[in-house]
Amino acid sequence: MEKTANIVDAVGRVRDPELDATLAELGMIQGVHVDGETVVVKIALTTRGCPLRGRIEADALAAARQAGASDVRVEIAVLGDDERAELMRRARALAQSRAPETSVPRTAPVIMVASGKGGVGKSSVTANLAEAFARRGLSVGVLDADIWGFSLTRLLGIRGPIDVRNSKMVPVRSDRAEGSLHLLSMGHLADERRALMWRGLMVQKAVAQFLQDADWSGVDILLVDTPPGTGDIPMTLSRLLPHLGALLVTTPNAAAQGVAARSGDFAEKSNLRLLGVVENMSAYRCECGAEHSPFGFGGGERLAEELGTSLLARIPLDAAISSANDDGRPLARAPHQDFDQLAATLWPLAQNLVPQGCSARLLDALDRAVGV
Repeated sequence: MEKTANIVDAVGRVRDPELDATLAELGMIQGVHVDGETVVVKIALTTRGCPLRGRIEADALAAARQAGASDVRVEIAVLGDDERAELMRRARALAQSRAPETSVPRTAPVIMVASGKGGVGKSSVTANLAEAFARRGLSVGVLDADIWGFSLTRLLGIRGPIDVRNSKMVPVRSDRAEGSLHLLSMGHLADERRALMWRGLMVQKAVAQFLQDADWSGVDILLVDTPPGTGDIPMTLSRLLPHLGALLVTTPNAAAQGVAARSGDFAEKSNLRLLGVVENMSAYRCECGAEHSPFGFGGGERLAEELGTSLLARIPLDAAISSANDDGRPLARAPHQDFDQLAATLWPLAQNLVPQGCSARLLDALDRAVGV
């Protein structure tokens, strides 16, 4: 019995090289039993065609033999759908708990502004929400993580260059009457008229550098504008930022709502707290007083209901919003009812993303004191 327990412990310490966690942590060991003189170790993989199957099997054999099993056999099984979902939930939770340190203060909530598809005005919402938060007296960090489609340097009117201090990129600061904005974007480093022809690994590295090799100290909140979809960049953010929340932007039409649901599913599967939904380009009121809904009606509400969250705002279709963005002076730089209300609603929800106790505040104060 003791020998079997030692073998279970030894095999449990074998790491899945792709998920970077042990078989025991992931719940992949389904049992160890003795068949005559042979010790049989049963390991369940996510798929029978796992490319790392041979390595995991060899590492498990070596671990079992080192623990005293002279005759050992590894049996490979495949996890069911529910078991696979639970394994991935564990893997994501472990990865987030071991996320590398960044300079983002522990007390600063981080909000990923996401959408399922392009063209819904996600960057416009990010820019105006940043301005609305700054008008509340906050120091607002803004990370333009849409590496291929960066636009926030233009929308916010915050150009470069980026300074480097103590080997860290310093976000470009722009003071407002009450607060301040701190922006990092590829728009500070590349010509917005030129195509950025980078593959996924390069893009992931760029996002990681914007977080790990940048000085975000002092911000009260960090907004992250992401590209549409659920690919490399949102996955990198969810790995690097354990206290990340998601704000979904959609338009009222059913097609956009359906695609945005995928981003909601991504948030759930990535252990991200879904803060709510913003319906952008909603109905507009013409000079005659009539209200029109050219992109349909109710998509944001249906999406929020489907995902079990709240519809936080309906931003009207307004040419003035687009024109102000083009001029690099978002409307929310001045009082704006819709964005001001969104910021007021979102702020207490964002506070739930980070530890609120004295310990977190003390650690943050210590970081500032030693210049971390």
